Amino acid sequence: MIEENSIDTRSNMFTKTRCAWAQTNELFFSYHDEEWGVPVHDDRLLFEMLNLEGAQAGLSWLTVLKKRENYRQAFENFEAEKIIHYDEAKKADLLTNEGIIRNRLKIHAVVENAKAFLAVQRESGSFDRYIWQFVDGTPLHHPEEQQGIARSERMSKDLKKRGFRFVGATICYAFMQAVGMVNDHTPDCFRNAEIMSREVERHL
Repeated sequence: MIEENSIDTRSNMFTKTRCAWAQTNELFFSYHDEEWGVPVHDDRLLFEMLNLEGAQAGLSWLTVLKKRENYRQAFENFEAEKIIHYDEAKKADLLTNEGIIRNRLKIHAVVENAKAFLAVQRESGSFDRYIWQFVDGTPLHHPEEQQGIARSERMSKDLKKRGFRFVGATICYAFMQAVGMVNDHTPDCFRNAEIMSREVERHL
């Protein structure tokens, strides 16, 4: 027998007003409702999200989201200190892993990104401190298109200079949205008000 509470919770999931993209597939619900647009300051999670956003190049976020747990297992929870030791044999093995996107360049990029990531940590003290400088340490709420593009282009240029791969301006902007550097929840989305109120509380 299905409990009444579980029915109410499931019904609630479908009746909430979300960003249009999050309404297109039920798998988006929890990601949109709990993660997307929430400011992230944990270095490991920032590294994970940067690589996952890069993995979706030429594909869709839904494709990557379905494989997220497989990626975490394949790349040892995105621990950069472990990934930098991946040799050609390890990368060849990853190419046979059906749980991830089997693209040689994208797999190689994760290893190169790990090296660049650790270099940034050494230089800046944390990746968090480095990456958030591109929005002056404070989330941008519904930035004008040109403002958002300018920030992502500057980020992309600097990341590439440091040896990061699959970090074009479009990928960087998607990353900024995902980790809360930019709040692009639509005004009518229930999460927009929640995230805006969090920001207000943070400054009280």
